[in-house]
Amino acid sequence: MSEAEDRKPRSDEARATFDPEITSEFAIPEGLAVARGSGESETTSEFAVPKGLESAQAETEPEGSAFNTPRTYSAKDAPPAFTPAAGVPMITLVTDAPWQDRMRTMLRMPVAERPALEPVARPEDEGPAVPRVLDLTLRIGELLLAGGEGAEDVEAAMFAVCRSYGLDRCEPTVTFTLLSITYQPSLVEDPVTASRTVRRRGTDYTRLAAVFRLVDDITDPETHLSLEEAYRRLAEMRRNRHPYPGWALTMASGGLAGAASVLVGGDVIVFVAAALGAMLGDRLAWLLAGRGLPEFYQFTVAAMPPAAIGVAFALANVDVKASAVVTGGLFALLPGRALVAGVQDGLTGFYITASARLLEVMYFFVAIVIGVLTVLYFGVQVGGELNPDAALNIQSRPVLQILASMVLSLTFAVLLQQERSTVLWVTLNGGVAWSVYGALRYTADISPVASTAVAAGLVGLFGQLLARYQFASALPYTTAAIGPLLPGSATYFGLLSIAQSRVDKGLVSLAQAVSLAMAIAIGVNLGAEISRLTLRIGSAGKRRAAKRTRGF
Repeated sequence: MSEAEDRKPRSDEARATFDPEITSEFAIPEGLAVARGSGESETTSEFAVPKGLESAQAETEPEGSAFNTPRTYSAKDAPPAFTPAAGVPMITLVTDAPWQDRMRTMLRMPVAERPALEPVARPEDEGPAVPRVLDLTLRIGELLLAGGEGAEDVEAAMFAVCRSYGLDRCEPTVTFTLLSITYQPSLVEDPVTASRTVRRRGTDYTRLAAVFRLVDDITDPETHLSLEEAYRRLAEMRRNRHPYPGWALTMASGGLAGAASVLVGGDVIVFVAAALGAMLGDRLAWLLAGRGLPEFYQFTVAAMPPAAIGVAFALANVDVKASAVVTGGLFALLPGRALVAGVQDGLTGFYITASARLLEVMYFFVAIVIGVLTVLYFGVQVGGELNPDAALNIQSRPVLQILASMVLSLTFAVLLQQERSTVLWVTLNGGVAWSVYGALRYTADISPVASTAVAAGLVGLFGQLLARYQFASALPYTTAAIGPLLPGSATYFGLLSIAQSRVDKGLVSLAQAVSLAMAIAIGVNLGAEISRLTLRIGSAGKRRAAKRTRGF
């Protein structure tokens, strides 16, 4: 071969065959003959039909094949949803029932079985502003939870507000200190989530009733309450002060302790002594609260003055019932409201919130135990003659005790900052509760736990009836009415036995106090559930007009 021929450019095939510098991994190895057009396929998608499975073959597949639809299926007449083999239970919502019942029914059913939202005409032409609706919902839930409302009722209120403004796919979540709500516009859009923390709690049933009225007006299709109006009314609730001044609360605390001392056998002197001890403890607790100390220490200090007055009577050998003085002071401190709410959350499936509430109750109870036990221990050491067997000598004075129970419920309602219009009803409910308890306990000689449970059940039943009639929360009608049933005497005599080194007897008495407290909580919840299941009170045609005044 000549030099000219060597200088000629070689073809690509020759260069790929003989050039040793070509080392690409995509080069065809020597000796491997590949037909033209039969290279690597460009179709590598996982959605591509596998080789050998063609449309004609798919039509010949048997009916049970995964690649073929059943013969009974038609794309034009496709079923709307999957139906389980056992069927879907039909749940009907009573349209004229209060919104609490309707929303609670929806929350208790699975998400897939909830009925679709009915279209509601709202003033906003462009539809609801989702962030503002969620913010309003969280603010309403915050006031309800901080006021002592149960977790299920708070979720029902939040659910009602969202659905009233057109947000159908929303899920509220309530824990002891955290509120959150999630809204998903559609199945293909991202959800919107908002949350709010409840840091401060206060007992104000007047504000609680105002919030319930606001939710009632929002859910009323005839009211057409706009977002701006709802925000304005919510701001008014926050600005308004408590209905009773501080001195009235202190006097109510003394009246509650005095009435409780009469329930356990006290006379006029015991009434005055128990009232003075409770008022002194209340003022000391206010002083500590102003200094920023936690509630644990406030309860500890508030429990000391009544116990100290009772020990002073025992040391002075005054012919009075010293145990009634201490018992009356304990009635004003026992956390009955938090106990009922905690047990109610547990019975309705909110176990995290129930655990937190019951833990709070335990801390308050331990604080009371420390305060009373400290005073009783020093009283026993210096020679105070306190008789724990006095619990067996409580006399039955029906008329006087019924009047004392009504006074106790009335003063308890003032301490809870209830509306003046509800004080009379809760006073009568407390008298009925003690009448039933006294008839079962002293006349029929039934155990105190069973008698307490039946009386508390009637309190819950009547409270729920009054709440349905007024379209309001049941708490203002039930919490103060259970005051006469609180286990103040069992708590005191258990602590006294422990102070006298009779630990076994003291633990038995404290266990009885816990049983009585649980009977109260379960009875109230059961009575409320029975009223919801069996009675239908209130209808859309008898709803009251929406109140839009500055005060409440």
